Amino acid sequence: MTQYKSILLAGLLPLLSSVAVADWSGNIAVEGRYFTSSPQWQGQGSEGISLSFQPEYRHQWNDGKDGFTFIPFVRLDSMDDERTHADIRELSYLHVMDGWEFRAGISKVFWGVTESQHLVDIINQTDLVESVDGEEKLGQPMVRVTRVFDTGSIDVFLMPWFRERTFPGINGRLRTSMPVDTDSAAYESDDEQRHFDYSLRWNGYLGNVDYALSWFDGTSREPGFIAHPDKPLELLAPYYYQLQQAGLELQYTGEAWLWKLEAVHRSTSVEDYWAATGGFEYTFVGINDSALDLGVIGEYLYDSRGTDGQAPFQNDLFVGARLTLNDAQSSELLAGAIIDLDHSSKTFRVEASRRIGQNYKLSVEAQLFADVDVNDPLAAFEKDSFVQVELARYF
Repeated sequence: MTQYKSILLAGLLPLLSSVAVADWSGNIAVEGRYFTSSPQWQGQGSEGISLSFQPEYRHQWNDGKDGFTFIPFVRLDSMDDERTHADIRELSYLHVMDGWEFRAGISKVFWGVTESQHLVDIINQTDLVESVDGEEKLGQPMVRVTRVFDTGSIDVFLMPWFRERTFPGINGRLRTSMPVDTDSAAYESDDEQRHFDYSLRWNGYLGNVDYALSWFDGTSREPGFIAHPDKPLELLAPYYYQLQQAGLELQYTGEAWLWKLEAVHRSTSVEDYWAATGGFEYTFVGINDSALDLGVIGEYLYDSRGTDGQAPFQNDLFVGARLTLNDAQSSELLAGAIIDLDHSSKTFRVEASRRIGQNYKLSVEAQLFADVDVNDPLAAFEKDSFVQVELARYF
């Protein structure tokens, strides 16, 4: 990993002088985190600061039929050595012709419609050290072929290399009770990271309903955990099973209403289960004849494994609100809570952002874990409630 970072950083330095070229954009940001409770384990801190840099280079030619994208990412973190990392989010070539799109390289793909979690979103691996909510993803090597029709499109993904999930280090917060040693990862497949994964997805619409059907066959992006081969009482090792997943996405749009559903059926050599998240978002437009829009969100999260599985949300309710000011500064606020209906566990999250001038953006996040049951998968985070502030400079 250290060698990978050095190569990537060395490649970035000569490019920085070209930021003024029209095809360059990106951001550099400083982030501060403060944890409101004393840490659970020795060596952990309560506050930290980090710097991140994500330049973006995009170039098109041949009347837009060919394109190249390069998006590297680097973070330096004062609290957790594992959070100091580098990645190539995008490094891809795109060719478009007569209803076909061909993309090859490293890319990011997003699937999903619900707010509280994205069950179907399986192409890219989670960059867990970046965000505990699982929204940040690593770049995935792939060949993607898209056929576009009048009422939808079909995608074929061929993935020759697997990306392992990142995990906080021994001194990092928001980690499992026993640290995860990513260098000791094990695989069900003898091909390990070289296993050839593939996926198909059809998305389209019928009237006011947008839908997608997907199939994935390959290495599970979410590992199980086994005892560490050398330090079984001190560390965990990730174990990646082979997985088949069928996915469904539905969204109905009706004036102020959005009705959403994500559902998956997953099968491995050790378990066979299904999970779903569904609900609504209703938007009050122009509150009191102002520019303010307020969306009210409600979702139910289900996992057929119940409390026997490792999923934190197996019988839970999400309630939230989205406030959009529709001002020149693009100010917005999203707040929500997930309540476990089997245990007493609750998690609250707030995200807010606002542009400052033409080039700066201020973002605030807060996460609170409350009344966490000792048997809940979130029990390891009971003392890891935090507030995070980020100031980013865009160019």
